[in-house]
Amino acid sequence: MPSLFSRKTAEVAAEPPAATNSNSMGTESESPSGRRGHTPSKRERGVVTPKRSDPRGRRPAEPPAANRREANKRIRERERADRDERRKAMMAGDERYLLARDRGAERALVRDIVDCRRTMGTWFFGGALIVLFGSSNAMPPPVRLASNLLWALLALATVADSFLLARQIKKLVTERFPKTTVKLGSLYFYGVMRGITFRRMRVPRPRIALGTQP
Repeated sequence: MPSLFSRKTAEVAAEPPAATNSNSMGTESESPSGRRGHTPSKRERGVVTPKRSDPRGRRPAEPPAANRREANKRIRERERADRDERRKAMMAGDERYLLARDRGAERALVRDIVDCRRTMGTWFFGGALIVLFGSSNAMPPPVRLASNLLWALLALATVADSFLLARQIKKLVTERFPKTTVKLGSLYFYGVMRGITFRRMRVPRPRIALGTQP
């Protein structure tokens, strides 16, 4: 008599194995390397990681100073480089590094008004040197008289040129900045003092050429 248990066992053994559902919960997917639970690296997947580049162009870190003397030397060099950069920015007219007397759009316009023309003030100091030597007691009376006349003419010409410069400053500033709160008297003085300074010695450096419109 055949057994019922042996028949059932034979039927179960004859059935094909069920397909494993890869999407079912609790099962692990097999990686390309053949190991379960292994996450492939970027190198195995063929992904190349780009090198990071600093957009600000930072310099590589300096090695530590060997002694206190070298550390102080590096500090002085950094301070000197910082001062040079600030001065270059100030001479270029960067508003962040200008002195308080040079800041503001109105003063920038005054500088352009002065720099676009020749002023008698630049000739005033050169003539003053001639007058200084010519008016000494060692010179003959005619030379001293000519020196005094030259001094008077230079002074009158400088005053007249400063008056014309102030009128031009008033005209352009009131046209372009009708709501300005800066006193015109301070702008006149600022323009006159810049006008009697040699062009190469002006701070900030002139940004407009001679003969051009401000």
